Amino acid sequence: MSDDEIILSELPDDELVQQMHDDLYDGLKDEIEEGTHILLGRGWQPYEVLTDALVEGMRIVGEDFRDGILFVPEVLLSANAMKAGMAILRPLLAETGAPKQGKMVIGTVKGDIHDIGKNLVGMMMEGAGFDVIDIGINNPVENYLDAIEEHQPDIVGMSALLTTTMPYMKVVIDTMKEKGIREDYIVLVGGAPLNEEFGKAVGADAYCRDAAVTVETAKELIKRRHNVTAGA
Repeated sequence: MSDDEIILSELPDDELVQQMHDDLYDGLKDEIEEGTHILLGRGWQPYEVLTDALVEGMRIVGEDFRDGILFVPEVLLSANAMKAGMAILRPLLAETGAPKQGKMVIGTVKGDIHDIGKNLVGMMMEGAGFDVIDIGINNPVENYLDAIEEHQPDIVGMSALLTTTMPYMKVVIDTMKEKGIREDYIVLVGGAPLNEEFGKAVGADAYCRDAAVTVETAKELIKRRHNVTAGA
């Protein structure tokens, strides 16, 4: 063991959290598991570990990914490390009744097999306290409808990375309208070739530029929806 190797258990809380942000950034799964266990052992609430250590760490990763400092392989390693921490926290969060933000069904649309962005959004949403049901890639409208019926989510998320598959989002939204269920759900769309105008044109509630924005938008729209129902 080298002299300069960091011993996580010897770090005070604030330095350990900082170190976990660095370890997430570097995609170090084992260190994230260890750090999560140490904080829990020191009496941290699972929700605090989640928000302060993991979600904040992934927010930094998300920003650098957006700004072109980090690239897809690195972000996937970070997401994988986050998953390892989440696996420890998830059962504890369920026990403590940590605030649940809501539920999201997310998938890449028919004809499109890209899932990096979608996976990252799923991870960040989960990290922010949402239940996420990921229906995978290449989803025809039936898959979305089945998932909506089965899981009754608050949010339906659609992703596309190809300009040729983008229009399929409108097919899904139009079908939801035909079935009279469009207004029951918040619909978010995202993916590299999309923009705000496209989101409006297909009838989505919002276009989300990246994973960090998706979390903010989802929270905002859910809050707004709750306020409306409370006032109704």
